[in-house]
Amino acid sequence: MSDPGSAISLQSLSSEAVTAQQEREALIEALATGQLRFHQLPAYLSGREKAEVRRLALEKRSGASLENTGRYTFDAERASRQNCENLIGVAQVPVGVIGPLRLDGEYVHDEELFVPLATTEGALIASTNRGCRALRESGGAVVRVDDVGITRAPVFRTSGIRQTRELIAWLEANEDEIRRRAEAGSRFLKLVEIRPSAMGTTVFIRFRFNSGDAMGMNMATIACERVVEEFIEPETGVECVSLSGNFCVDKKPSAVNFQEGRGKRIFAEVQLDKHVLEKVLKTSARALVEVQYRKNLLGSIAAGSMGFNAHFANILASFFIATGQDPAQVGESSVGVTCIEPRGPEGIVMSVYLPDVPLAAIGGGTGLETQREALALLGIEPDAERPGAAVMRLAEILGATVLAGELSLMAALTSRDLARAHEQLGRSRATS
Repeated sequence: MSDPGSAISLQSLSSEAVTAQQEREALIEALATGQLRFHQLPAYLSGREKAEVRRLALEKRSGASLENTGRYTFDAERASRQNCENLIGVAQVPVGVIGPLRLDGEYVHDEELFVPLATTEGALIASTNRGCRALRESGGAVVRVDDVGITRAPVFRTSGIRQTRELIAWLEANEDEIRRRAEAGSRFLKLVEIRPSAMGTTVFIRFRFNSGDAMGMNMATIACERVVEEFIEPETGVECVSLSGNFCVDKKPSAVNFQEGRGKRIFAEVQLDKHVLEKVLKTSARALVEVQYRKNLLGSIAAGSMGFNAHFANILASFFIATGQDPAQVGESSVGVTCIEPRGPEGIVMSVYLPDVPLAAIGGGTGLETQREALALLGIEPDAERPGAAVMRLAEILGATVLAGELSLMAALTSRDLARAHEQLGRSRATS
């Protein structure tokens, strides 16, 4: 809400401005000097015009050039409404491509795909591409995905044990009505579980939803708010302290999500023989199994890590940015396990397990122009008649991509190629 000082500033600007250019200059000056806040620009300016005025004000105030920040192709009007407040432009991330990536799932049927990844880390694309070749020459990755559902867990304060038990009993008795109210706001949102957890006078109610092709966090939050304010609080007299009680658990690694899953639960595996290990990956079954045991397992235990893997986060972050996912959810999604075990004469079977991966094929950043192109490249086409199918396909592709990246890095560690690859491909060099 505007404060009285900002209203006076806007009035004086409109009365003193003689031309559009003078008015623009007055707005820039007002922003640069703090007379006007960045969210208080006049509504008649377009999204792109507001972004430009903010940039020029920041340049005036800081002395820094924001010329390249202002070069973008997405719809500024839509982006400023749905994705980014106080828009000034873009931070560009290079996008590379890996592939063909071959996989077989329930939504990807023995296809070969080219996968876009957005990263600033040299060697990541080249390394993951090598993993793609190894998968391809081994017949492709086998991938399966469970749609676990997105969660939101409001936290309540009771008067004590008696009221806590009464609340839990009430939730069980009224589950059907809670479900009806929760699902009333969207035909794609389905409440699949209500699970309370109590300690002392604190009660968490963990709601789990299926949300079609949307990631579902906003849908779940809105549904929970409606149920809490219109039904649970009035009927029970128990106060909701926070709509999120951190037992959801969103954007943080957690044991509950590791055990129960969240979003999509992804499994991907491949069997590699001696020929592929030696020719493509320059390694051996014995070396891979030992590095897996001592690095991913014992090393993770020694560190107290919840991610028993080499670098899931690398692939997740680059995939998320390229396809319009929420990058902050890499924090939870990178929890997972890599397994490598001997199979056959001097071969291995390798798998990755990602229990907690929120994903979207519609909504959020997936609506931005370049992200839509990346999704189209992967054949992601949401269909209202098959809700959820597009995002399940996306999850299968992600699983195989993580497997390719993990496989190549593990091989590089056994052959001591990691530092050499970064020296050649990833090291910054001074430019004139």
